[in-house]
Amino acid sequence: MNASISIDETDRNIVEQLRRNGRATNQQIAETLGLTATTVSARIRRMEEANQLRVVAVSDFAAHGYNFLMEVAIEVDGRPASDVAHELCRFPEVFAAHVVTGRYDIDILVALRDFDDLSHLLLDKFSQISGIRSMTPSIVVDIIKYQFDVAPIEI
Repeated sequence: MNASISIDETDRNIVEQLRRNGRATNQQIAETLGLTATTVSARIRRMEEANQLRVVAVSDFAAHGYNFLMEVAIEVDGRPASDVAHELCRFPEVFAAHVVTGRYDIDILVALRDFDDLSHLLLDKFSQISGIRSMTPSIVVDIIKYQFDVAPIEI
């Protein structure tokens, strides 16, 4: 089911509880909000079925040994940017890929264990993909905001 549903204050409160603690049980959420666990379960299921909610686990890059984050802006020539982006997504180092407007055609986010991995990624791996005209890497020096609940539910 992909039908759009109306989100009310109770739904927003349930989502807020899940944002605070994605491992909270329906019973814990229900107790916090003064609801029944059945109501919480039904509302979560309804929002999931309407593709308005997805509960996911988020891991920390550094905890898994990735100490180097980078953005790479890519210009494409001779093939569709979406085809090139899909090929780039096959590399485990790429954790986000976007086809964009402006000077560049693709923007990817990459996680590496060490700075020494950079040349191997760019020169040995990415260079094998046809259609890449240029790559402009930018090293992340400080993370100001890294937020997964990027789709706010408006009141």
